[in-house]
Amino acid sequence: MSAINNNDGEDAVSYQPGDRVALEHTGDPHTRLRPGDEGTVRRYDPCHQVLDVRWDSGSRLAMLLGAGDRVRRLPDAGWERVLEALRTAGAAAGRDAAAWWAQDTIGGRATGDVAGAAREILAAIEAGREIDGLPAADRYSLADDADRYAEHAPPGAPAWERLTAQRCDQARWAWGDGYDGAAEAEAARQCRVVLHADGDDRDLRHVYPDRVRLGGPGVFAGDWAWTPNEHGQLRIPVGFVGTLVDTWNGWAVFTCTREVAEAIIADQHDARDRYRQHLAADGITGERQEQMVDESMARLRFDGDVIVADETRVHDDPEAVDSITPDADGRYTVMGRAWTWIAVHPYDCDRIAGHIPHPPAPEA
Repeated sequence: MSAINNNDGEDAVSYQPGDRVALEHTGDPHTRLRPGDEGTVRRYDPCHQVLDVRWDSGSRLAMLLGAGDRVRRLPDAGWERVLEALRTAGAAAGRDAAAWWAQDTIGGRATGDVAGAAREILAAIEAGREIDGLPAADRYSLADDADRYAEHAPPGAPAWERLTAQRCDQARWAWGDGYDGAAEAEAARQCRVVLHADGDDRDLRHVYPDRVRLGGPGVFAGDWAWTPNEHGQLRIPVGFVGTLVDTWNGWAVFTCTREVAEAIIADQHDARDRYRQHLAADGITGERQEQMVDESMARLRFDGDVIVADETRVHDDPEAVDSITPDADGRYTVMGRAWTWIAVHPYDCDRIAGHIPHPPAPEA
């Protein structure tokens, strides 16, 4: 921060003994100091705008700020260490407060549609909106400042009573920034635990449907998969992790591991069983029931490493039997151009088959 002059000639910047500064400009033609040289403030006369500096080079040249000499204030490593300790303490308090808040909002003490509340909270956090009721630091309550500083400032830190008004404000805001950032992060983590089918607390935004790209990971399900649960909410019983490799008439084509392929086949068997039960409830049994199931849904099974997809009755074509073999990496494209797959939101799934990879590391 450079020293500047008001129109009335008074210096707008105050310096304290121990402040670190760097030279920007001096009108002294005889000094060996150069722009960028650093030093420590010994004293400052605001009336005459004279800054007495002990320069690291050994020079004792004073800065005549009113005559055009300029310096910029450098970060104080010792003071930054104090602020970092306060941020860390604030973060611990914020996490604890958010954890208690979550218990009453989306946790064990909450009532109602917990998943729906978690979804709304997480969406608001991701959009940068404020969350009603989420604990936040009171940055304008001064009563606890001195005690908080005494408890959390590291050894060797200056006493609270010796701090300038500016440093008191910096200490207060460092604690508050740590508190608020950690409270929001913990609230988001708790929401992800509630929403993820496996209780995973990772940030899954990289596989949200609007972020899935060719060659990248996603969670997929059939557009037919939405099913109302006991609360009347439309949910996807199981989503499948895969890599988007193509699109077909607007639908997703993805590859998946053997584990996920097995889960797709198991889900197809479950769907066929549910349809059998539906037909049985209508009094349709025996051979007629099985025929109607086959006409509605393909038969899928593994034959060694090959998936056999039998759709002979679906298409009334005795040759409608496909063999789905793994690619060179052992991955399968299960009914990629025969079923209407879509990328789905991971938090809309009651269960997720397969492991969602971590997001790619940011480019340097």
